[in-house]
Amino acid sequence: MLAEGFSDDPRHGKTLRGVLRYRPEEVVAVLDSRRAGETEGGVPVVGDVPAAVRFRPTTAVVGVATQGGRFPPAWRELLKDSIRAGLDVENGLHEFIADDEELSGLASQHGVELRDLRRPPPGLDCPTGANLEVPARIVLTVGSDCAIGKMTVALELDRAARARGLGSAFVPTGQTGIAIAGWGIAVDAVVSDFLAGAAERLVVEAHERGGELLFVEGQGSLVHPAYSGVSLGLLHGSVPHELVLCHLAGTTEVDGYPGHPLPSLAELVELHERASLPRRRATVACVALNTRLLGEDDARAAVAAAEAETGLPTDDPVRFGSDRLLDALVRQMQ
Repeated sequence: MLAEGFSDDPRHGKTLRGVLRYRPEEVVAVLDSRRAGETEGGVPVVGDVPAAVRFRPTTAVVGVATQGGRFPPAWRELLKDSIRAGLDVENGLHEFIADDEELSGLASQHGVELRDLRRPPPGLDCPTGANLEVPARIVLTVGSDCAIGKMTVALELDRAARARGLGSAFVPTGQTGIAIAGWGIAVDAVVSDFLAGAAERLVVEAHERGGELLFVEGQGSLVHPAYSGVSLGLLHGSVPHELVLCHLAGTTEVDGYPGHPLPSLAELVELHERASLPRRRATVACVALNTRLLGEDDARAAVAAAEAETGLPTDDPVRFGSDRLLDALVRQMQ
């Protein structure tokens, strides 16, 4: 996992953290020269590619999600070192490495593959209505902000549903989800006219893969000054029956945008339900609270406060488990 400069950053290192949590058996090393000799999630942190090669990796995965999806300047040498070491490279940023003449030429020279996870598949179009015909229950995670755990909540609910024997499927809509699940479409890289169509294709494919209960990974936020467009396209294209509202406890402003206040949880519930597709109105079934900034007692108090404010079942699925949230969703389906 290539995480130079970001391995301990919960926001910009979210791809690293997601893969470590959900595919830990496949990760042999994390690269971050600032922390060489330490461990991250039980995995050794190394300072350079030669040190990583000693663990016999086959692929170098870009484990960061930078603002704007561009590579920091120093990363170019890191990518070239990985290619020269005979490693395939998986990249989830908006900057496509397979389109870079120098990097693609080097990859050809060393017989390795460059995979851009955010590259949209061919043939995307507007929705056809097939999304409304999918014989599955569709749940979308939505949020008050970016990078607060919408993917994690979807994965935790999928994991809990499978443990109960339900025919559940996680539907990846971003680069980290694709790196974890091995399929999907990064909807934030799709031409805006076709975004809802991409979401339709995803729920149709998820059902074809055997899913009867689909947990769609949310993106952005309807109230985000930069990334609201992807949220609305995903909301309309995936046509969810239920929504799970995600929020980072203790935050009051959009991260990185001072002066942009977050609406109350009650306001966010109303907003998302009103913004859902008129043909299939979605309801917020529960609230998933990310309490990572709080101690144990404060976390429990925050969960209770959110539940009192919204009148909806609330919990932190990572800290306290997913059962209460999944119970709320199952009740809605009956």
